[in-house]
Amino acid sequence: MSKIGFIGTGTIGAPMALKIIENKHPLTVFDLNTEATRPHAEQGATVAQSVAEIARSCDTVFLSLPGPAQIETVLEGEQGLLAHADALKTVIDLSTNSVALNRHLAVRAANSDIAYLDAPVSGGKVAAEAGTLAVMVGGDETAFNAVRPLIECFGENIFYLGEAGAGTLAKLVNNQIFLCASVLIQEGFVMGAKAGMDPTTLMDVLKVSSAGPFMARAPLVLSRKFDLDIFALSIAAKDVGLAVESAHTLGAAMPMTEAAHGVYQQALDKELGSADFFATVKVLEAAAGVELPALQKPKARST
Repeated sequence: MSKIGFIGTGTIGAPMALKIIENKHPLTVFDLNTEATRPHAEQGATVAQSVAEIARSCDTVFLSLPGPAQIETVLEGEQGLLAHADALKTVIDLSTNSVALNRHLAVRAANSDIAYLDAPVSGGKVAAEAGTLAVMVGGDETAFNAVRPLIECFGENIFYLGEAGAGTLAKLVNNQIFLCASVLIQEGFVMGAKAGMDPTTLMDVLKVSSAGPFMARAPLVLSRKFDLDIFALSIAAKDVGLAVESAHTLGAAMPMTEAAHGVYQQALDKELGSADFFATVKVLEAAAGVELPALQKPKARST
């Protein structure tokens, strides 16, 4: 029987790992924060004491890590997976990384006869808990087909996209669009507030106008509920930065994304990293000298 490891049981990793356990797969977990693995241990998972222990005992290992620095350390560090890969055959990286690093790690892993799949996920904590994430996979197709039943434990929409880095590229484009569009929506409403316009009235106009298709996320990104724990601003800033970095590597221009990344960076400078990603509105409000009122529920129309 395949021995499965899972490294990184944070906001998104924890529910994904639990879904693997729920589907009756024995699992060994590791996280630097030992409290983060407690729910998995309570459900019967083995808790490893190190990344090296995972590499020595598991042939299939999932990663769900904050970013490139942690991914690189876990794969290539002295106590990392590649240095202690006694049993390891396949790594499925569910994190959001850079395309260039994905491709580098795929080559490094292949040199040790290990398949490395970049398989970032989309849908957030809610979808992870429901087992309905979208999963975008790049890397060796044979390896992907072998581990697909495990990915199906937490993924509902699973896409195999081709060579190493393809999954990450799709994820970066997805995050680039929705994170940068959020800033664009906020800009418009902050300008309206600066001019004295009621945001709820403006929303009523936009929903039935040509901007209507872009308004689905507006209630969230204008909600001022910055503590919903949906998607931390620090992670959003990292993802937009990775999109910019990958675009430069590939030779693509992304002027609007670069501008939005500047707003996210300013939000980080204001120590808003732990708030939800749409706390970027505070940067725009400060620049305009106005605070955007929260949207109100639409009034029932009289007949």
